[in-house]
Amino acid sequence: MRAKKNSAPVDRRAVLCGGGAVAFEALLASLLGGATPARAEGLGGPVPEVDRVAVRVLIDSYQIAVAPSSKTGNVEIQRFGWAIGDSPPGRALISEFGLSMHVESRSGAVARQTLVDFGYTSQALTNNGEILGIDPAALDALVLSHGHYDHFGGLVGFLKASKTRLRPGIPLFVGGEECFCARQWTAPPVPGDFGVLDRPAIEQNAVKITVAQGPALVADHAFTTGQVPQTTFEKLLSPSRMTIGVKQGLGCYPESLPEDERNAGAIPDQFRHEIATVYNLKGRGLIVLTSCSHRGVVNIVKQAQAVSGVQKVHAVLGGFHLAPYNEDYLKSVIVSLKEIDPDYVVPMHCTGEPFWEMARREMPQKLLRAYTGTRFVFSTLLKVAAAVWVRWPPSRPSPRSQSSTKNHPAVVSEFGVAQV
Repeated sequence: MRAKKNSAPVDRRAVLCGGGAVAFEALLASLLGGATPARAEGLGGPVPEVDRVAVRVLIDSYQIAVAPSSKTGNVEIQRFGWAIGDSPPGRALISEFGLSMHVESRSGAVARQTLVDFGYTSQALTNNGEILGIDPAALDALVLSHGHYDHFGGLVGFLKASKTRLRPGIPLFVGGEECFCARQWTAPPVPGDFGVLDRPAIEQNAVKITVAQGPALVADHAFTTGQVPQTTFEKLLSPSRMTIGVKQGLGCYPESLPEDERNAGAIPDQFRHEIATVYNLKGRGLIVLTSCSHRGVVNIVKQAQAVSGVQKVHAVLGGFHLAPYNEDYLKSVIVSLKEIDPDYVVPMHCTGEPFWEMARREMPQKLLRAYTGTRFVFSTLLKVAAAVWVRWPPSRPSPRSQSSTKNHPAVVSEFGVAQV
């Protein structure tokens, strides 16, 4: 089974100039009264370029504490070992079936930090953030890829724990009102309540919900894809059902949803609100953080290309949501990824081991393994890494004006490798 090429590529001007997002956001603002969401800053010109992108996997399914750090090409792969020091071992990194990524980017002397997704539990997110030295005060933006619990479950607890340290009014980018619908998990192995995003709790913690239904600029360095059209062979499997309406202050406003969903009651999730986060690394190409890829990893990458006008893809990282699919489907995805020809592919979360094994055979030089705690440093120019030992517990977090790579466990000076 060979993947069909996209015969109708997305036009960048059409993507950037669509007016639907503006109307949606205006309506949503009128519904919410005082809790008015912000309209995300759209892409009015070329996407920004950055000199360096460091992606730290805060939460994923597992960790190997003795995996060595390494480098390949222009990528430093920094593994985190143990949270140990002069005292006996205490806390350890928590792995769970959820995803969270912390991204540091640099353009010249300007640094930005963004937290993409929040894992399944706040215990894992706050614990791992403290161990890995993530300073909430240094964050410039938050991004939620979609409304599934394994991506937003840790959010509210993290906001409450970090409220006095987060920048007031920090934006939380979401792809649309569907993000707030209550959900039921309907797929194997066990159906049940899959939670609902607590909008009032988010707003009470001084976070500005920022609707990015179309492509949007994130912290001056990154951009979101906006909602992802299905333009390739990829098929959407809906593992959840979303309930339309608001109950006891929680849920989604029907008037703010697409017309065909407003009176539906409960419907299979189509993930129209799903967004990905993208960086444009100078001289290297796009770094695409897919998060979960319900709309298709190939569709997401093609949308990032269409939005940016940049065809070269440097890396694709995140969940590819391929665990439920058969071997022929995986082969089609591999074919399409090879046609796109990214320099690196970093599967995480919901991708599944069958894809990993197939990709290891088909594109071994491109494939990189991620664990909870791993940090991938992508740079325009390759620098030599210096192996260092870091101590636990961490010292007091550095001021916001300083680089967050200082005075933290397993986070060392630029392009250094942490070995713990």
